[in-house]
Amino acid sequence: MSMHRVKIFTKFERFWHWAQMLLIIVLLITGFGLHGFHDLFTFKDAVTLHTGAALLLLVLWAFGTFWLFTTRSWRHFIPTIHGMWGVFRYYSFGIFRGERHPYRKAYWRKHNPLQALAYTMLKIVLFPAIWISGLVYLFYFAWRDIPHAAQYLQGVAFVHIAAAFAILTFVFIHVYMLTTGHSFRDHVMPMVTGFDDVDLTPEEEAYLRKDQPEDIR
Repeated sequence: MSMHRVKIFTKFERFWHWAQMLLIIVLLITGFGLHGFHDLFTFKDAVTLHTGAALLLLVLWAFGTFWLFTTRSWRHFIPTIHGMWGVFRYYSFGIFRGERHPYRKAYWRKHNPLQALAYTMLKIVLFPAIWISGLVYLFYFAWRDIPHAAQYLQGVAFVHIAAAFAILTFVFIHVYMLTTGHSFRDHVMPMVTGFDDVDLTPEEEAYLRKDQPEDIR
C-alpha cells in the first residue's frame, strides 16, 4: 500500500453535498422561524421557502439515490464491525491524547466504519422519517376529514420535528469533526476539488495510471 492523491469525490457527489447542505440550512432556518424562534421572514414566506427547499431536497435525494445504485457507490456506506472499536476509541479519547487516526482511507472504502454507520442511519432512518412526515403534513388537506385527523397530525408533527433536531445534531457533529485531526482546510478541500490522500494497492495504482490518469496525482 502507498499513499497517493486520488480523486474520490465526483462532480456530482460534490454538487450533491453542497446543494444538500444549503437546502438543509434553509430548511432549519425557516423551520425555526415557523416555530417562532426568530422573525426573519413572515409566516407565509417561511412556509413558502420551507416547502420549496423541501421539494428541491427531495428531488436531490431521488437523484442521489439513483446515482448511488447505478454507480454502485452505495458500497462505501455499508457499515462494518471491523475497525469500529478503534475508530470509536479514537474519537472518544485518543484524539485528545494526540494519537494517530486508526483508519486509513482506501480507494474502495471512502468512509471509516463510524462514518459509514452514521451516513447509513442518516439515509435510511432520518431522511425518510423527515420527508415522509413532511409530505404527510403538507398534504394534510387530503386526509383531514378522517376520524381523529388532528390528533394524528400532532403525531406527524412530532416525528418531523424530532427528525429535524436529529439532523441538526448531525450537522453540529459533522462541523465539529471538521475541526479535529487535520486542519479545517484539509478536511473541506476534498469536497471542493474531489482529491484526497488515499492508500492504494499496486493494482489500484496501476489501474488508475493506465485507465484514469487524470484521477491520480
